[in-house]
Amino acid sequence: MNITKENIDQLNAVVKIKLAPADYLDKVEKAIKEQSKKVRMPGFRPGMVPASHVKKLYGKSILVDEINRLLSDTLNSYITEQSLNVLGQPLPKADDQYEPRWDFTDEFEFSFEMGLAPEIKDSFSSKDKVTYYKVRIDDETLNSRLKNIRRSYGKMTNPESVENTDDVIYGDLVQLSPDGSVFEGGISHTASVRLDLIADEKIKKSLIGMKKDATIDLDLQKAYDKDAHLIGRLLNIDEEIAKDLKSNFRLTVKNVNRIEEAEMNQEFFDKIYGEGAVSTEAEFIEKMKEELIGIMQDNADRKLQQDIYEYGVKKFDMELPNEFLKRWLKATNENNLDDVQIAEQYDDFAKNLKWTLLANKIITDNKMEIAPEEVVELAKKRIDAQFRMYSPQALTEEQLNSYAMNFLQNREQANRLYEEVRSQKVFDVLKTIITLDEKEIDYNKFLELK
Repeated sequence: MNITKENIDQLNAVVKIKLAPADYLDKVEKAIKEQSKKVRMPGFRPGMVPASHVKKLYGKSILVDEINRLLSDTLNSYITEQSLNVLGQPLPKADDQYEPRWDFTDEFEFSFEMGLAPEIKDSFSSKDKVTYYKVRIDDETLNSRLKNIRRSYGKMTNPESVENTDDVIYGDLVQLSPDGSVFEGGISHTASVRLDLIADEKIKKSLIGMKKDATIDLDLQKAYDKDAHLIGRLLNIDEEIAKDLKSNFRLTVKNVNRIEEAEMNQEFFDKIYGEGAVSTEAEFIEKMKEELIGIMQDNADRKLQQDIYEYGVKKFDMELPNEFLKRWLKATNENNLDDVQIAEQYDDFAKNLKWTLLANKIITDNKMEIAPEEVVELAKKRIDAQFRMYSPQALTEEQLNSYAMNFLQNREQANRLYEEVRSQKVFDVLKTIITLDEKEIDYNKFLELK
């Protein structure tokens, strides 16, 4: 066996593998003998089919399989022994001048293209600066959060008339003709009209005071500021149809719904934070504020992580073997991507690949390791958060461990959590290396950031 590598440039290489009969014959003969023990043929007892007969019938296909297996093993060993940082997997290189005869005395020669990872010489340092937002929770945000929680645990009532913008009108909407009459065969739907979603203040104000059986004609495009998504949901029609809708609609009130906010009492406190966790309104609001700050800071951390990602990819603007990678994506993608799809998606793929190479360097430079226990702990955290969405009663440690073990039996889910732990550890290390330019920002301003 002879293996040679030709560097086309710093990012592309071709590996040639030459095989003589001595390299593969023993493996082929062994595979033929194993097959003769398994194959069933008329006139022969099971396991007694002569190897020569099997070779005559199936020898060429067995030869092809064994050559391909030998090539794969040889390539993988060569990459490991030579410490080659390969991107993707090697691709067979077409050679119009060479066609194997696929007999048992042939000398084979195969060529494989390789895409090589660029060398990253630079690294992050304290000279690199990224903004780290500290989110302030203002009274408006806090009051809005409190109101939403109280409404979530409140009770539904049916007042006689619409009195405020938190009320919901349940009624019939029918499409009108330009002359104001009902459009025969037009759109009609019974829906819940939330006043707080209406953008036009004049129209919103006109709905105050409406009672059961009252009617009003509405310009929905004006009412919802041409939001096709909201209009489509309201009328139960496609967004494309909603976007071009010109007609007015008549709303006939069938009922007025109002959610009365839950009282700020011990029963309410216990439902939200568990029995006895808080006992006064002031304690409840303080705990809610701490919780909200935690949520917002998690969001700020995710924003920082994304900003470091963007900064790093831009700073280490490394070259990649782009043409090779496009061919590799096309050859290996299960969804059979065509050239147009690859062209559309390649920039994002290349960006993520560059960050992966950077992350690998950070992991290597800092001798980082990921313990299985860390993946288990993240699984438990995710499961606990999911259960808390539906029940204030926390799971026991034993239950969390059981659920986590079952969850991680799924390899795809386990790999996803492993990558999440890996990404977080890289992020945590970078936070200690680069300069974080802390900047306070109001909650609403933070939400406007991209």
